Amino acid sequence: MSGGGEGLGKVEVRLKWDPSPLGEAPRHLDIVAATYSADDPYGRPAYVVHYDSRSPDGTISMTRNSQTGMGFGFVEVMVLEFDRLSPAYGRVVVGVAIHQDSGPRTFGDISNAGVVVVQGYRQLATDGFAQVADFTAATVAEFTRDSSGVWEMREMIRGFDADPVLFTMEMGSPQH
Repeated sequence: MSGGGEGLGKVEVRLKWDPSPLGEAPRHLDIVAATYSADDPYGRPAYVVHYDSRSPDGTISMTRNSQTGMGFGFVEVMVLEFDRLSPAYGRVVVGVAIHQDSGPRTFGDISNAGVVVVQGYRQLATDGFAQVADFTAATVAEFTRDSSGVWEMREMIRGFDADPVLFTMEMGSPQH
């Protein structure tokens, strides 16, 4: 668990991957966040944030998006502002999904893929997707609010065989 004392405030999830080899269809990965109500933290997401959306109150948004990877480091970034998130929400799960537009692709098919979770200059988690190489989507972190309102993070690397839409409905399940 991360947090300590005052808990989490503004957190960034950063994603990188290399572009596809010349002549192959682009490889498109997305950061996805599912927000759950405090009353039902393992139920259906209250809302989902991805490349084409943001949270209703603007506390979770994409600040950088790539549809091809660039090979220039972290090309996709999601910002989560836990210090502003409504008390109505008690859990947020963040994951990464691979678009399957040009046929099935797994993390093992994506070169130089990686994700890092940071708060300011402090790295909270990092992963290269090796343990989920055979999957098409994966969760990377779970953020929960404790009874005093403090947000904490737990690294949660879990693989899923699902397209991005189905993944958003499954990613917050307590068991997989």
